[in-house]
Amino acid sequence: MPSASFPRRSARTQGFTLGAPRNFTAGDSVLFLRSAGGTERDNALWALDTETGQERMLADPAALQAEDHVSPAEQARRERARERAGGITGYATDRDGRLAAFTLSGRLFVADVAAGTARELPVPQPVADPRPDPDGRRVAYLSGGQLRVIDVDGSGDHALAEPEGADITWGAAEFIAAEEMDRHRGYWWSPDGSRLLAARVDESPVQHWYLGDPSNPASEPTAVRYPAAGTANADVALAVFDLDGHRVDVDWDRRAFPYLVTAHWSRHGRPLIAVQSRDQRTQLVLALDPGTGQTTEVHRDTDQHWVEIKPGWPAWSPDGRLVRISADNGAYRLVVGDQPWTAAPLQVRGILDIGDDDILISASEQDPTQVHLFRVTAEGAEQVTEQAGVHTGTRAGEVLVVATSTLDESRTRVRVRRAGREVAEIGSRAENPEVDLNVELLRLGDRDLRSALLLPSQYDPADGPLPVLLDPYGGPHAQRVLSRQQGYLTSQWFADQGFAVLVTDGRGMAGRGPDWDRAIAGDLAGPPLQDQVDALHAAAAQHPELDLGRVAIRGWSFGGYLAALAVLRRPDVFHAAVVGAGVVDWRLYDTHYTERYLGDPNVVPEAYVANSLLSDAAKLERPMLIVHGTSDDNVVLAHALRLSAALTASARPHTVLPLSGVSHMPTDETTSENLLLLQVDFLRNALKRH
Repeated sequence: MPSASFPRRSARTQGFTLGAPRNFTAGDSVLFLRSAGGTERDNALWALDTETGQERMLADPAALQAEDHVSPAEQARRERARERAGGITGYATDRDGRLAAFTLSGRLFVADVAAGTARELPVPQPVADPRPDPDGRRVAYLSGGQLRVIDVDGSGDHALAEPEGADITWGAAEFIAAEEMDRHRGYWWSPDGSRLLAARVDESPVQHWYLGDPSNPASEPTAVRYPAAGTANADVALAVFDLDGHRVDVDWDRRAFPYLVTAHWSRHGRPLIAVQSRDQRTQLVLALDPGTGQTTEVHRDTDQHWVEIKPGWPAWSPDGRLVRISADNGAYRLVVGDQPWTAAPLQVRGILDIGDDDILISASEQDPTQVHLFRVTAEGAEQVTEQAGVHTGTRAGEVLVVATSTLDESRTRVRVRRAGREVAEIGSRAENPEVDLNVELLRLGDRDLRSALLLPSQYDPADGPLPVLLDPYGGPHAQRVLSRQQGYLTSQWFADQGFAVLVTDGRGMAGRGPDWDRAIAGDLAGPPLQDQVDALHAAAAQHPELDLGRVAIRGWSFGGYLAALAVLRRPDVFHAAVVGAGVVDWRLYDTHYTERYLGDPNVVPEAYVANSLLSDAAKLERPMLIVHGTSDDNVVLAHALRLSAALTASARPHTVLPLSGVSHMPTDETTSENLLLLQVDFLRNALKRH
């Protein structure tokens, strides 16, 4: 019996991610999540003993009789985190990793790591974001807009902070923080467990948008608060709470610095918060007196375009120096106190752990397609990982967990080291994609554009030239061209359908330094599109099997915007486009992302006009397939509808494929599978007509 097709297997396995270990916490026992197999969505909580290398399950959703009933708030959280699995999708631990807290179906559970047992705590439901205190005596959690605390024995449950109105919540990350700042939490324990620093989010200034389900006209639209560019954000404040509920409000100039980027509270100094101006050109690090709520500026970053947010900073070193990442002299540099500890060509991507003698970072050096771990001291940086690929890690004390993805292996390998010696490898139950990858990483054109060219796995030059499919993301941050297999599986499937597939990371993409990032300031259209054109022509000059007379482009989210832009503005180069969940009018996208690159539309409306697709609609002369989920709360359906309306008004033929009930990223197996098949059919017909 033949095996299922790649589209079906990719859909069933959520892109071959199910069954792979994830969400690691280092310690004497390494904690992680993993589902039972490559087609099983429900994650269980596991522990690996670093002395014996043995794995054991701590919490099984089935054994806890907790079906995955997802509340609207939890669904929104999963959308922000791009979460595609079920069961236990996150957890938090005390300082020593002895107690873990998690939710299932809105219920609160704790797991005793040493005993290997899990039990439910009786609390109001639904529950979100439970976090034990550092000593493992209590668990804080969110429910009904409240910040609450309960003892681990199930006694003493009470609210520390209660909302003063329907639009006010405590302890949660607002939409902008979770979607754009990578801040998915809104409260922090003090090191001794006696206090909590919590965010108060008032969404009443944010306009309402209404998301309906056109396939079910009997259902009422859902009202959501969406802070579109140029409109009001949520009002975010902070307060310190004692365990008896005594509250001290935190004082800073919230009018000048409305964005709360992150917070840090360790034993090595006063609590730190990072706050940003609305235009993101100034970011302050403030030290907080938890007794009075007063703040003191300890550092200020400014940039003529924007201050980039990087994970892991600000923080204190054990000797009380400020640890941060600074964009300076052509590099993102690790700075401790007033001393830079790294320099170009090393580009620091994030701070992973601050030890007594060193700091562990992730960074790229000469090659942005590779990400390595480095151990950094004042004397210099030592590369910890050696194998070519992409490495991520977490560390606590002498235990280091390293996840390694390469071009040679389809699965990510997770190894555990203790005192520099490998003690175990965490098993993966993910399915093998069974893809014969035929990829070549290239540097193209004058800008050394990092690209990946994929040809059919059995391609013979005697078969003749191939139609070309560009398959980019192409916008800021979401780097596609990396030295690992996972990002190329779907692209290889398209190649095996008879295309030469080209994936290019242009200006604005991560890994190449501050100047590269900021080359798109004020213009999200020009440089990204030009880089795709230049990469295409440079690749064709090296590879005559690319037929420049048959060129298509497909993309999702920013990639969808770029695909539409390509056929509208460069029909001389591109002959067909698949526009997936693309932004059409940047006025309909959120504040923090859009204003970072284009400014405030109330101040520079011309930037929004220049970067909109609507004014170019009358130029369409190539086949265009517009795909959009009807329940998308990130790039809302209005984008696709307005583009279609503008094309219709100009009598420009096009095709619209609405995905009923689908949000920003399709997760349903049937939809995911058939969407790939429909795209291939569209592209073949479009290029054949051309």
